[in-house]
Amino acid sequence: NLVVAVVACGVLLAAPFARGATSNVVISQVYGGGGNSGATYTNDFVELFNRSASAVDVSGWTIQYASSSSTTWQTTPLQGSIAPGRHYLVQLGSTAAIGAALPTADATDTTNLAASGGKVALVRDATALGCGASAGSCASAPLLEDFIGYGSATDFEGAGVSKK
Repeated sequence: NLVVAVVACGVLLAAPFARGATSNVVISQVYGGGGNSGATYTNDFVELFNRSASAVDVSGWTIQYASSSSTTWQTTPLQGSIAPGRHYLVQLGSTAAIGAALPTADATDTTNLAASGGKVALVRDATALGCGASAGSCASAPLLEDFIGYGSATDFEGAGVSKK
């Protein structure tokens, strides 16, 4: 399900329907390496997509990030709603003013994503996850809406992380 492209010292993941059929909102893109030398974009970002036929209120939800083998998660709060068939942009950190600016974001934070590997979760709660040390360890988190492991991540959804 994951298509990974290394983009100018960063990583851009496209995962338009990474979670099971019950998820209404999915992580559609992850970009790490914002602001790095040769970066396409100034900031890291996570893009969400509402694939349902109704608006979804994401107030109180979080985007969460942990490095490849860590179980310590950084949380970015979300607010508002995502209309059906629409995207929601979460602008994250940057290492320098290199690359193009992102469009106006729906949420912002200063979390920096590692380009070499990590884990990104969409959680229907503000409490930080405590999983991620081994494959499948986050699968039973009850408020997990969607989950991606990339590069050298120790946890991931599906058959495995993409190493591309």
